[in-house]
Amino acid sequence: MLLPAALFIFAYVAIMAEKVNRAIVALLAACLAIALGLLDQNEAIAAIDFNTLALLAGTMIIVGIAKKSGLFGYIAIKAAQWMGASPAGILVALPLVTAVISAFLNNVTTVLLIVPVTLVIASELKVRPYPFLFAEIFASNIGGTATLIGDPPNILIGSAVGLSFNDFLVNLTPVIIVVFAVQTLLMHVIWGRKMQADWTLQARVMAMNASEAILDRRLALNSLFIIVAMIVAFVFAAPLRLEAGTIALTSGAVLMLLDTLPRHRDAHADAVTAALNEVEWITIFFFIGLFVLVGAIEKAGILQLLASELLGVTGGDAKAAAIAILWGSAVLSALVDNIPFVAAMIPLIKSMAPAIGGDQAALPLWWSLALGACLGGNGTLVGAAANLTVAGLAERNGIPFRFMAFTLLAFPLMLIEIAICNVYVLWRFF
Repeated sequence: MLLPAALFIFAYVAIMAEKVNRAIVALLAACLAIALGLLDQNEAIAAIDFNTLALLAGTMIIVGIAKKSGLFGYIAIKAAQWMGASPAGILVALPLVTAVISAFLNNVTTVLLIVPVTLVIASELKVRPYPFLFAEIFASNIGGTATLIGDPPNILIGSAVGLSFNDFLVNLTPVIIVVFAVQTLLMHVIWGRKMQADWTLQARVMAMNASEAILDRRLALNSLFIIVAMIVAFVFAAPLRLEAGTIALTSGAVLMLLDTLPRHRDAHADAVTAALNEVEWITIFFFIGLFVLVGAIEKAGILQLLASELLGVTGGDAKAAAIAILWGSAVLSALVDNIPFVAAMIPLIKSMAPAIGGDQAALPLWWSLALGACLGGNGTLVGAAANLTVAGLAERNGIPFRFMAFTLLAFPLMLIEIAICNVYVLWRFF
């Protein structure tokens, strides 16, 4: 057990240090695991969850094409205008848009689309943009928790356990609505009630032509149609007998087709290349390496040992295990990347399932893991990729985003979210 454990810990520390790109670390560690005989190549391939990779790639293609249309900028401007360009109202509207989009699209892409519009609106109103950006970070992670496709940890859990889009919708969305409502109220208490803007500046925002944000009307309509069709297919995945990865890749391929049809044949290859370039290949290959690494420590029996220890601590009680996983996942995910953490936890929980009554009895543990890992990312600036993305965009525009200042406010707010989830898990599942 010592060698695979040491390799996994070394790779984890290297990923956290961020001196070398995490995809390189994961791939090198995975190849080293095979070279050292910790698992053979066939076992390594079997450890890779291709459904997860297909789901990620398909949704990334859709987002990459859809964002060219300007659809998301249009929605953000309209949301601000629906609130009468009131700063306090916008502090509700833009996070709400962020949360809804993040439930169906990648969190990082969502904030990349929403933040530039937020900065423009804040500049027009001459109000401090930091509160809006802070609220959007929280909203992206909250919204992403609600569905199977909203956040990579959910994609990993859903694919590994066979949980459907509807399973996530039914079991997680209710508590996420409550969490978002409480978060919105807290944002209003902390910042919103003090925000004001001159009525002449509000009039300028109201005069913005949201339609000008639409750069390609045909592509915007096609993108909207495909996104809605994909979500419907996710809902009916069971009767259709289709996996989420197949649905996502099919949707991406159809949108690529619709995007290339009006073009001259010579331009087709360029359009397809551009769409495929939107896939975050660093993330894809990071997952591949990570799956192999987890496969190596699982084969060595390390996860079975950890499962036995956790069962010993919780006395084999599903309720105690669920609460321990919820809080433990939240705190750890605030400090380290939640993707490798969840990848390591999945086989651990699978190993625990027989001792606590089988797969059905273990379901609350999966929901606790999803809630803790996704919402825990709100705790610090390094807790989720979306957090760092917003911070980077802000600092490029002269808006300071300091780690300690963010954490001192964010961590207590994250703990409030987890406390709400604690009550929900106990009420709903036990």
